[in-house]
Amino acid sequence: MTMSDLAGALRESRGFAHKRDIGDAMRALGAQAVGTGDDTAAIPDGDGWLLFAIEGFVADFVATMPWFAGWCGVMVNVSDIAAMGGRPVAVVDAVWSRGAEGSVQVMAGMAAASERYGVPVVGGHSNHRAHESQLAVAIVGRAKRLLTSFDARPGHDLVMAIDLRGAYQEPHPYWNAATEAPADRLRGDLEVLPAIAEAGLCGAAKDISMAGAAGTALMLLECSRAGAVIDVDAIPRPPGVPLARWLLSFPSFGFVLSVDRAHTGEVLARFAARDIAAAVVGRVDDSRRVTLRSGPDEAELWDLRSTPFILPGAPAHA
Repeated sequence: MTMSDLAGALRESRGFAHKRDIGDAMRALGAQAVGTGDDTAAIPDGDGWLLFAIEGFVADFVATMPWFAGWCGVMVNVSDIAAMGGRPVAVVDAVWSRGAEGSVQVMAGMAAASERYGVPVVGGHSNHRAHESQLAVAIVGRAKRLLTSFDARPGHDLVMAIDLRGAYQEPHPYWNAATEAPADRLRGDLEVLPAIAEAGLCGAAKDISMAGAAGTALMLLECSRAGAVIDVDAIPRPPGVPLARWLLSFPSFGFVLSVDRAHTGEVLARFAARDIAAAVVGRVDDSRRVTLRSGPDEAELWDLRSTPFILPGAPAHA
């Protein structure tokens, strides 16, 4: 597959389409959309920040993989908190189903993840008289020092860190390195992000979501009004997984970071100490263009100067 083909496949993907919906929401909210573009809301609170986020799940995912959907309700939220340099405190949920039995597996998955990640479910809402299964989970956390989506700077290394100790939830694009992992490993791996933030080793980060590794980097760069050339061959990838599939995958533990080159070695070493694959995949620049490169072959993924991806205009700071 050429880089032009790969860039086209990413632009046409479901993950990219869902992320572009963010711009529609921001336009509808107008001036009420404060700080949108980050993984969580960040509200000054005492000597730190109160972090608040919510995730909703598409109906077909909840219907076909209810236990895993419940697990992901907790997992993706704790990843959002970590991406902001924070630690999770608690979650609440909203579950809709046709009859009480329709939500049993969803709640079982949530309970398992709650226990493993050490994040209690402290309340929520249930409706057993809906026409189809739906799930939304919200989380609160705290950070002493923020990582944001707005502070990638030209000259920074673009780093990706992904836990490759897993397998696909076939036939879906979810790379699961979490459900079989012990609790101490899951909690210790997430602790890397707030530790990096508090040591002043990184300014900007996002967790890799349904937009995949390149799409998440695109969102980070857009919020920071920056660009980059991404070396797709340098992105940590499991053996035997085709590049095109991997770049459309949603890993259970995956982050994109913008790191001052003076700190890159230390950041990579901290992930390596947890057996998490991490590598420099590019360098942030001021082009506001995101390009994919494999050897001499390269193609533009997105030109943010002319076409916003998730933001309808200039990004607002939290």
